[in-house]
Parts: sequence; C-alpha cells; structure tokens
Amino acid sequence: MLPILKDGSSISLNTSITAYMGLEGFGMYAATKGAVRSFARSWTTDLKDRKTQVNALSPGVVPTEGYRTEQGMSERQVQDYVDRVTTEIPVGRVGTAEDMGNAVAFLATEASRFITGIELTVDGGQIMVYAGKKSRTCLEIVKAERQVIFASTAPAAWQDAKQ
Repeated sequence: MLPILKDGSSISLNTSITAYMGLEGFGMYAATKGAVRSFARSWTTDLKDRKTQVNALSPGVVPTEGYRTEQGMSERQVQDYVDRVTTEIPVGRVGTAEDMGNAVAFLATEASRFITGIELTVDGGQIMVYAGKKSRTCLEIVKAERQVIFASTAPAAWQDAKQ
C-alpha cells in the first residue's frame, strides 16, 4: 500500500481505548491495538521524508453491527451495555460511526497538517475518568490482600502498609 500512496498523504490507523483499560478477556485485542498505536508512531518517522502524516484513531464505545455479529450480543444486551457505559462517559452518550468519520475526516484535511504521530481518542472523555472509577489505590489493594502479602517475606515498607 505504501508504494502507491502519494507524498503528502494522510494515514489514519484504527486503535481502541481498550488498549488502556485492562479489561478482563480482552488481553489479545488490547495488545493488537497497542501494537497498531506503536506502528503509527514508527510510520511517522519512516514516512517523514514523504511528508506523509500518520495518526491513530482510538474510538470509545461505538455500538455497531459487530456487537451482534462478532460478539454475539442480542439487541437487548447491546442496549443494556449502552445504558450502563453511558453513565461512565462525560458527554453522556456513546459514540457513533459519524463521530469517528468526522475525526478521520479532520485528520485528512489541511487543518491537521501539523498533527502527526498522535493517537486521537474519540470517546466522549470516557478514558480520562475510567481508571478513577474502576481501580483501587495500591494501598487499598495491599490492605485487601494483606494476609497473602504478609504471609510471605515482605519488605519492611509493606509491613508498614498493613497499619
């Protein structure tokens, strides 16, 4: 594909916010999306002499037919999922294919000519607040797991954490 692209082209690769979230059962998917993100960074320098901009688009939740065909979800399951995750998205809704298309269109326009090597996250702000809602601090984890941790030969710093 690269040999047929004209100099000054714009390439947008598709990644996913899943690469940041550590979701159970999505390890391989997240790893591939992280690899695509790195690929975009590498192509940024590989193609700089051709004045080709390379960026990655990282969509958030965008209910598409893939939820039903690839993940085997029923219409009701998709709607239940949308209802649940909407509460985690600061703009108060899930994304649409049009939202993603608008972002890709922007990256292909002259207005973005000074933008290259980035990952544009288009998720309504979800990833910016997700970790704080879903994770515990290290100290909370240590306290919750202290019987296991302190049964081993833990360093003195860990011993202080159990207080």
